[in-house]
Amino acid sequence: MQMPIRQALGDPFTALKPWAKSRKGKIELNSFESLSLSPAILKAVRLENYLVPTPIQAEAIPLALSGRDVLGIAQTGTGKTAAFAIPVIEHLDADRTPVRPRLPRALVLAPTRELANQILADFRVYGRYCKISALAAYGGVGINPQIGALSRGVDIVVATPGRLIDLLERRAISLERVEIFVLDEADRMLDMGFVREIRRIAARLPAKRQSLFFSATMPREIEHLVDDLLTNPAKVEVTPVASTAERVEQKVIYVGSPGKLAALTEMLDKGEPSRALVFTRTKHGADRLGKQMARCGFQVGVLHGNKSQKQREVTLQGFRQGRPRVLVATDIAARGIDVEGVAHVINYDLPNDPED
Repeated sequence: MQMPIRQALGDPFTALKPWAKSRKGKIELNSFESLSLSPAILKAVRLENYLVPTPIQAEAIPLALSGRDVLGIAQTGTGKTAAFAIPVIEHLDADRTPVRPRLPRALVLAPTRELANQILADFRVYGRYCKISALAAYGGVGINPQIGALSRGVDIVVATPGRLIDLLERRAISLERVEIFVLDEADRMLDMGFVREIRRIAARLPAKRQSLFFSATMPREIEHLVDDLLTNPAKVEVTPVASTAERVEQKVIYVGSPGKLAALTEMLDKGEPSRALVFTRTKHGADRLGKQMARCGFQVGVLHGNKSQKQREVTLQGFRQGRPRVLVATDIAARGIDVEGVAHVINYDLPNDPED
């Protein structure tokens, strides 16, 4: 049976029990209602048929709503985005002030353009009944539309570090009014060499703020960032570091390099998955494998950092729609990409990082 990738990798919102109160009228302890969320957010969550908060949501949301700094350690696919997006929206909506040009009230840093867009989409889902505005700012596209949106004013900015620093240097944005700072996929930020940029950005933030950090792993460098940038944080750790995702059937196939392509095509022909995601270690390897698979008759898309932003968006949207049904990618797509209907995830090459 084929299943969505977010079901296979740990559905961010499990639907284990119906959304209802007990016979005595008490709120179920494992429902979103038990988190004391506003009616507007509860309505948005219900509309998406999200019934039961995941462990990271159940633990992190109340802490974040209380105003505490939070360090969340959880695997990708466990619903981390909602664990910070819902408290951010709750905070901003409870204290409505008119948007001010260039002065966002919340900042979210994400390592990749795709993840920034995904986070923006999630903010719009949870905040659809709240008067909250949000913008994704990242490179690979023209900066002027982003500058224009900032000049009109937005509540939330979701940005990649490089583009945010560019906007800061152009004085198109100021962080002096940021009330909540979120760092998502902190360990991926570290892997991509963004630590210096994060510290530069953090130096522009008010000392009095709430900070929420989320990461799949906890290397020593992240501990240093936490010590420097968070104040007495509550630590929420819901899965062992480097554990494998539950409910995923895993296989290892030993084959020499000359036989890898044949093994891959045989696997895809035999399984006929609705969608398959194939990871390569390098951009050149992704391009080469994409051409080889196309010659074998497969509809293939290729996604990596050398593609333009427009190419990346078109390829990813096509993959979501099943055209093509095979996506060959570098680790740019390894985290934060929400695509339903993926039945196979294949590491064609061994990743450089064992955590991946």
